Amino acid sequence: MRVRGIGVVVCALAIAACGGSDTASQADADPDPMRIGPQGRVAQFVVECEVSHIGFDDPIVLPWQPGKSHQHQFFGNTVTDSEPGYERAVGAETSCDQRLDTASYWSPTLLDATGKRIESSGLVAYYRPGNGVDPADVVAYPPGFMVIAGSAAADEPQGQDVIAWGCGSSAVREDRPPVCSEESTLRLWITFPDCWDSSRLTAFGSGAHVRYSDDGCPESHPVALPQLQMAIDYPPVAPEGLSLSSGSIDSAHADFWNTWDQEKLEREVELCLNRDLVCGLSG
Repeated sequence: MRVRGIGVVVCALAIAACGGSDTASQADADPDPMRIGPQGRVAQFVVECEVSHIGFDDPIVLPWQPGKSHQHQFFGNTVTDSEPGYERAVGAETSCDQRLDTASYWSPTLLDATGKRIESSGLVAYYRPGNGVDPADVVAYPPGFMVIAGSAAADEPQGQDVIAWGCGSSAVREDRPPVCSEESTLRLWITFPDCWDSSRLTAFGSGAHVRYSDDGCPESHPVALPQLQMAIDYPPVAPEGLSLSSGSIDSAHADFWNTWDQEKLEREVELCLNRDLVCGLSG
């Protein structure tokens, strides 16, 4: 059983918390900062996913327009394409270690100086309370919720609170890809908005239905959702000449579509985030 994350309070205090669908996972004392989480011992649960497929589709920005998007690498849900139908996607197969995480995560592909795609070695998804949000106030994403972080139109760094690069689990972040050692990975960090207007499941790319928390959520977007932080790993390639399928290296962004097993997601939020625990998930 794979377990990520540690906690001062053991997650097994709650039945089915922070683990597989039926049993609780164990907490351990691992000093690796990636296992602790990007914000240290902050309430969170974690999922790891491999690349599911590559495609020129985007069900948020270009729904019902197959092949019209720039190239994306998809993680998690194996059927995601340009069709935004929730019933078709929920419960599909997944490339994530948590088999009930059938959500879809995607981002533009990373290209080397010759335009060749650099294969990602996987994604780590951290779910946590946002800035200044009381963990007890966080609620699960509603079924079918869609959100984007970052901008494909950006032509300069977007700010490390949204898009950042680093080496492996190092806490050092940079605006653009750094030189990483052969023992590490090149890692792209994408942080998503976490405050919702309580009505719209998507704004089809505009982001009008969400905001970032800043000492809590604003009155216009009062519902605190988990703040998703995606960490996408690549080989430690030389940074010179890197670009993305969406444009320059500054055009980094990512998308999330909640097609989780909803009952499982709600349990993780309640038994890990709401109880202020650092938890892992088993497959």
